[in-house]
Amino acid sequence: MVCGSQTRRLMALLVILSLAMLSMYGDGRAQTPMSGVGTPSPFVETGAGRNDAPIPVQLPRDDAPHDVGIEWWYYTGHLFTDSGERYGFEYVIFKGHRGDVPGYAAHFAITDNARGVFRYDQRLGLAPDTPLAATGFDLRVGDWQMCGSDGTDHLVASMPGYGIDLSLRSTKPAALHDGDGYFDYGSGEGSYYYSRTRLAISGTLTVDGQPRAIVGEAWFDHQWGNFSTYQGGWDWYALQLDNETEVMLYIIHGLDGGPLIVDGSFIAADGTLTILDRGDFTLSPTGTWTSPHSGATYPAGWIVKLSAQDLSLVLSPSMPDQELDTTASTNVIYWEGEVRVAGTQSGQPIAGLGYVELTGYAKTGQPSATPGP
Repeated sequence: MVCGSQTRRLMALLVILSLAMLSMYGDGRAQTPMSGVGTPSPFVETGAGRNDAPIPVQLPRDDAPHDVGIEWWYYTGHLFTDSGERYGFEYVIFKGHRGDVPGYAAHFAITDNARGVFRYDQRLGLAPDTPLAATGFDLRVGDWQMCGSDGTDHLVASMPGYGIDLSLRSTKPAALHDGDGYFDYGSGEGSYYYSRTRLAISGTLTVDGQPRAIVGEAWFDHQWGNFSTYQGGWDWYALQLDNETEVMLYIIHGLDGGPLIVDGSFIAADGTLTILDRGDFTLSPTGTWTSPHSGATYPAGWIVKLSAQDLSLVLSPSMPDQELDTTASTNVIYWEGEVRVAGTQSGQPIAGLGYVELTGYAKTGQPSATPGP
C-alpha cells in the first residue's frame, strides 16, 4: 500500500490540540498508550466476569478513524540491514478531540544499536478537510505519513539523521485483546484495542543521508474510545518470540503505584489468543535506570513468567536511555524502548525481541536537562 494524497489544512488553533492531548493523558502525570489479516483471531477465554464489547469489532472497518475522544495507531518493530545491523523503531499518531475539532500529534524514534544511539522527534497535527474512508486510515502529520487497511500498511517519517519508508504486511490474524477487543474500565468507560502482532517489513532506512535496504518485523496497536487514562500511569509489554508466538502485557497503576488493572494476551503460532488475567503471569523488575534528562527513575530489565504456557523470559533493554520528552506535542515524558528477550518454554531455550512502554514515572512539564531530542 502507498499512502494517497489528501487535502489538508493547518490547524489554526494548536492550543485545541494541546488541550485534547492533555485530556487524553490525564492531568499532571506522564501518560501514553500503549494492531493479522482481515478477520480476528480465534480465542480461548480464560478470564471471568468479562463484559462484551458494546459494538463488535469488525475489520477492516475498524482500521479507520472513529468519532471518539481518544484514538491512536501505534507501531513498534525491529529493522535489519543486509550486514546484520539491528535498529528498533517506534512510530505513532494520536488523534484527540476538543469539541468538533480533531487534532493530531505524532512521535517517531529510532534505537540505533550499532552506534548505541537513541533519537526521537515529534510533530503537531494537521486535520483533514476531506471525509475519512470507510475502511483503513490515511494520516499525515506534517511530512510524516501513515496509511493502512486490512494488515497492509505504509509508513514514512524522518528526523535529523534518520528516516523510514516501510511497507508492512501482517502474517497473522488480528488479535482482539480481552477476547473481543474491548476493555471495560468500569464507570461507563471502555476502550477498544486490537493488535496485529507480527507484520513483515521491507523498505528503506536512511541513516545520515544514506539509504539502506532493510527487512524486519513490526507490531501494530490500534486503540480508541471515550475514556480517561490513569494518573498512575501504565506499563505495556509487546514481545515477539522466535517460535512465532507473541505476548502482550498491560498493567495500569493506581496513584499509589500499585496495579489497578492487569490484563494480557498470549497469541499462539496459529493466531489463537488466550486471555491473561491477574494471576496468570508474574512480572518482576530486575533493576532501575534514572534519566539524566528528566530525573525520573524507571524499572530496567524484567523477569516475566506465564504459568499455563510454562514460559519464563528475561527482558533486557537494548540500551538504557530510550526516554522521550514529548511535552512539546502531548505533554508527556515516557520511556519506550526495544528489549531483547531470552528464556525457556517447557525447558527449551527461546529468544525474541520486543518493546516496553513505561508511563507515569516522570512528571509532565518538568524541563529536560538537554535542549531536545
